[in-house]
Amino acid sequence: MDSAEFAARIDHTVLGPETTIEDVERVLDEAREYGMNACIPPCYVAEAAEYAPEVTIATVIGFPHGQHSTAAKHGEAVDAWQTGADELDMVINVGRLKAGDDEGVESDIAEVVAAVPVPVKVIIETALLTDAEKHRACEAAVDAGADFVKTSTGFADGGATVADVELMAEYLPVKASGGVGSYEEANAMLDAGAERIGASSGVEIVEGFPGGD
Repeated sequence: MDSAEFAARIDHTVLGPETTIEDVERVLDEAREYGMNACIPPCYVAEAAEYAPEVTIATVIGFPHGQHSTAAKHGEAVDAWQTGADELDMVINVGRLKAGDDEGVESDIAEVVAAVPVPVKVIIETALLTDAEKHRACEAAVDAGADFVKTSTGFADGGATVADVELMAEYLPVKASGGVGSYEEANAMLDAGAERIGASSGVEIVEGFPGGD
């Protein structure tokens, strides 16, 4: 993998509650310069798509806790796609999963997947789950037709781990997100089977690529 291929696997992210349009434009500028994707709040998707049409833009659905109604997630997904999002990262309903309502979790995901013609990544929030629950969440994502599973929102205690990436990669392509702050950490996730990395430290990660700028 060369540096350009590596950078294209990074979703350079800004999703904090105080995120401004200036923050989003900075992330888009950096994504454009380094060849990364960007993951931004849904309220800025239309502006971002106009500002940096060449950057692949992901946004979040049901974020950060996944407890929106399915109808609300469906509406968010359609709006995000129609305003310019290229990919959607949706949060599962962790409470329903923990209560054993796997059918409800699957249905929630499936409604979003069916609503849009763009890739859907399913955030299962690994830090809150047992290994058995992680397997069930991934199975629900597969059965619902999702394109990726993603480790974390970054808003729960704990983030991506090599062990979780290895477990999840048995089911679907994995986006490792949460606490990945260096090239070495990102590379460990890729070696474990991740296809994408979500990180607010995208520039530092790409600049750490051996032989990179």
